[in-house]
Amino acid sequence: MVSTGIRDVLASIASICTVLQFLAGVLVCRKIIKNGTTGNSSALAFVTCYTSCVLWMKYGLLIEDQFILLVNVFGTILQASYVCIFILYSVKKFKTVKQMIVATCFLGAVYFYSFYEEDKALAAKYIGFLSCAVTVLFFASPLMLLAHVIKVKSTESLPFPIIMASLIVSCQWFAYGCLLNDRFIQIPNFLGCVLSAFQLCFFLIYRNDQCRESHLI
Repeated sequence: MVSTGIRDVLASIASICTVLQFLAGVLVCRKIIKNGTTGNSSALAFVTCYTSCVLWMKYGLLIEDQFILLVNVFGTILQASYVCIFILYSVKKFKTVKQMIVATCFLGAVYFYSFYEEDKALAAKYIGFLSCAVTVLFFASPLMLLAHVIKVKSTESLPFPIIMASLIVSCQWFAYGCLLNDRFIQIPNFLGCVLSAFQLCFFLIYRNDQCRESHLI
């Protein structure tokens, strides 16, 4: 009874923080709209997060977990909106559109399988594995920009609000996964903690360099 209460409280807090994490994308989109361009930023983080939300939404339905289901319904709507904004302001619109087409086809195939799979436990296992893999890709997507960050010695192209929110939220969902003894929730969120912390280190590494440059100017 106590563990169930703790689990529900933790899931509620994690859900609220996840919603706030999704809303962190508003800050990124606001900057894009203000500048009138996406610059060097990539839409991959939004596309992978959209894909992850749709998969977790289905996984939540299969295991009948209302916390996972509801938070990912909200996330799916928001991430789709962010991708639309990215397409509007990106100079490489076709690249983002192509990523969304690939993601939509992949999700369509997964939902088609889950609909016709009679063994729902088996479907939950496979979809849980896919959700796990895509979530790791979401946490790792900003790593693709690290070569550019190291080259220019600036973290301007890294989405700090999203990375920081990812660290906080992944820690909470990892704890929730431990309480449920669900490896599909534990593994991606543990890796999310590690990858997010690694990316945040670059904000410390290049902070002094940026301050020195602004001083010179």
